[in-house]
Amino acid sequence: MQGEPLNIKKWNIIYPVYINSKKTVAEGRRISTAKACENPTCIEIGDCCNYLKIPFAIELDKAYPRDFMQRGRVRFQLKKEDGSLWNPEIGSKKQLMLRVAELIPKHQGRMKKQEPAANTTTTAGSSKSGKGGKKKK
Repeated sequence: MQGEPLNIKKWNIIYPVYINSKKTVAEGRRISTAKACENPTCIEIGDCCNYLKIPFAIELDKAYPRDFMQRGRVRFQLKKEDGSLWNPEIGSKKQLMLRVAELIPKHQGRMKKQEPAANTTTTAGSSKSGKGGKKKK
């Protein structure tokens, strides 16, 4: 158990900024906007690593150095102790970032959020016009 944290310190890191389509390269995005996803979270990245059978650790208390308001990061391990890959399809950090960015829009939490959002925009539009009518009176 004590050896585990030492190993985690050597694991690679993905900050959500790396795959955020809303960020620029100067702000820290590492993949193209076409392949990136909108505002990913550490939990979503962790779930994707779990789905891809890659060991990971979420560190919510850590911040991105260029933007300290962006909290959280995910540490992951691509290779086992013997040097073989955990997932043969993913051999590099970039491949993992691309795969995670591809999976996040299909994430369960995202699917649930999008459905009510579509309903609230239609009701919000009608309530705004109702408020506008009250102001005119």
